[in-house]
Amino acid sequence: MASLTPSEIAHFRDRLRARDLELRQTIHSALVNAEDKTYAEVAGRVLDVAEQSVADMFADDKILKIEKEVTEQTDVVAALARISNGTYGTCLDCEDEIGVKRLEAYPTAKRCIRCQTHYEKQHRGIGRDTTPSI
Repeated sequence: MASLTPSEIAHFRDRLRARDLELRQTIHSALVNAEDKTYAEVAGRVLDVAEQSVADMFADDKILKIEKEVTEQTDVVAALARISNGTYGTCLDCEDEIGVKRLEAYPTAKRCIRCQTHYEKQHRGIGRDTTPSI
């Protein structure tokens, strides 16, 4: 079990809540503006395959950005849930402490450095759960 102090828990809860709000606003804005004028203009006047590729690239880039933000927001919500249930700062794999320095760098960290490194070696390129090893 992690030995974070109540003030450290409050600090991380505040950071995570602020990031959650920021991500929700960013995602909402991105979705509202998903069909903005720039893309619509490019897509509407596509004359050849090269221009179509550029228009597709604009659309793909926006989708990837939104997906990245949704993934991060999901991780933030999961970290807030771990705070609520008393498991924040405890590695999901070995149940050792994650450490304040790692949590400062990555407040959504769910594994200690050792377990995260092992996870990344085992799942290289497979999924989205690759919290950087700090």
